[in-house]
Amino acid sequence: MTDKKQENTELIYIVEDHEVIREGVRQYLELSGYAVRGFANLKSAREAFATQTPSLLIQDVMLPDGDGFAFVKQLKEKTDCPVIFMTARTEESDRILGFELGADDYISKPFSPKELVLRVQAVLRRYRNGSYEISDGLLYVGEHWMSFDEQDHRLVVDDGEIVLTAAEWRILEYLVQNSHHLVSRSQILEECFDYSVESYERVVDTHIKNIRSKLGDGPWIETVRGYGYRFIGHEKERT
Repeated sequence: MTDKKQENTELIYIVEDHEVIREGVRQYLELSGYAVRGFANLKSAREAFATQTPSLLIQDVMLPDGDGFAFVKQLKEKTDCPVIFMTARTEESDRILGFELGADDYISKPFSPKELVLRVQAVLRRYRNGSYEISDGLLYVGEHWMSFDEQDHRLVVDDGEIVLTAAEWRILEYLVQNSHHLVSRSQILEECFDYSVESYERVVDTHIKNIRSKLGDGPWIETVRGYGYRFIGHEKERT
């Protein structure tokens, strides 16, 4: 167990007002080698974020001093910290909203602590190992240009820096890596989220909508109706 603790240096925040659930999750994650801090309300979580950003946030939705969805929406304007929603709200509309706000995963109560740990590991693995093998040059579409810098995790479009959530970054990365090739929604789910469930394909559409909104006027991503998407930016040498 000592080796695991030395290997895993990630700090995880849990925002959950139910003490039994919060402490149970905290103990299970600590046994898996993570450093964990638990918070019973949004006020204490905000104070913690003001001093240190964790490697991952596990966020409940219904809290005594506010709404977890609103908290994450505000958070994502300042940081791309990965987020897993952990909530009793199980409606598809709630899951879609969670992903729309930039969540990397969504787990419904009741759940298996082992499953939660596996999801935490998957999200952190994707976040750590996001490697992009594209040219250092600019990408173009029409009169618009894009600088996609993997090393610095920096995206600039038409002189404006764009902030993407971790999930949005992975999707755009996958589309860029497969530039000019058609990719299906199910492929995006499998490659970017480690699961493939038909009902979750709307999640992909939501993320694409958000990415397009942030990228501005350039038609960077083409929709192939009934199938998926295609990134159509190209390097200057190809023009």
